[in-house]
Amino acid sequence: MAMGYALLIDQLLNSAEPSIRWKTQVNVLGMDRESTEIQELEREIKSSPRVKALLQKVDESGVLRCARGVYDKWQGTHWVLMTLADIGYPRGDKSLYLLADDVLKCWLQERFFNEFVVERKADAYKRQDAIPIMQGRHRTCTSQQGNALYSVLKLGLEDDRIHPLAERLRYWQWPDGGWNCDKEPEARKSTFIHTLYSMRALAMYADHTGHQESRECALRASEVFLTRRLFRRVSNGEIIREEFVKLHYPLYWHYDILGALKVFAEINLTNDERFEEALDLLEEKVLPMGGWPAESRYYTKISSDFSLSADYVDWGGTSTRKMNEWVTVDALFVLKRFGRLRV
Repeated sequence: MAMGYALLIDQLLNSAEPSIRWKTQVNVLGMDRESTEIQELEREIKSSPRVKALLQKVDESGVLRCARGVYDKWQGTHWVLMTLADIGYPRGDKSLYLLADDVLKCWLQERFFNEFVVERKADAYKRQDAIPIMQGRHRTCTSQQGNALYSVLKLGLEDDRIHPLAERLRYWQWPDGGWNCDKEPEARKSTFIHTLYSMRALAMYADHTGHQESRECALRASEVFLTRRLFRRVSNGEIIREEFVKLHYPLYWHYDILGALKVFAEINLTNDERFEEALDLLEEKVLPMGGWPAESRYYTKISSDFSLSADYVDWGGTSTRKMNEWVTVDALFVLKRFGRLRV
């Protein structure tokens, strides 16, 4: 391991944020979540100011009361569970069961099992009780079901409803291996956003249940990214979108190279030379004093009040010169899983 990374890991291990210490110990150093040390750390995370802020809208009945619904960006139940799943919150916590129940009910409503065929974009919005099919492709935002499935599996809150979630993802998969909600009839290529989170969910579901078809669907989806080396157009090799090569935390439902590499690391799909350019680019972004910055962000402000694109907590802001601990610890995890960091 490079000396710079060793010092950086020591710095993260001494972070004031317990979730940063957890990510370093579990994701980077490979410590067992069942160990006494990590169990104690997870209890510290549960009682941390960050988690208390994330759960501040949970009432006495155990339900998170949102302004509009579970998908309120970025303060609804859907996003809170996703965050808790990522930052080392203890698994199987009964106090979260009603939150998980609300999310599962939302993304398994009857309308997700109905469908109708249309030819024009305008007609795709005429029914709210079914999923439109255009040119043989289901047009729906599958990152919703994907991230719900990820959250309940990661937090140990699953029940039998994980099976229809996974079934819907498999059923909606496009011929190229991905997913897309685009209502333009001529849209024939999947989008990175919905494909990334649907792929992760199906891979995790396959690991959890042994369901081979789900694993195969995830492998098919991986080609959507690998044929583009995670950020380049197939047609001309140009960068698909500049935001894809900037670093963010949290990503919510968005996409960047670090988020993609992190997902591939999580689902243990790392052995392909087509990752190399994205990994090189990630390493090139190391700051002179060590660590990685958050180059952009998707939350607009920190607020306890419901507000579009607000988050309950500060994730370190953005800077071209200052290390962001959340981005840094995820970058180290990626380098570890892809064999570029020896610890």
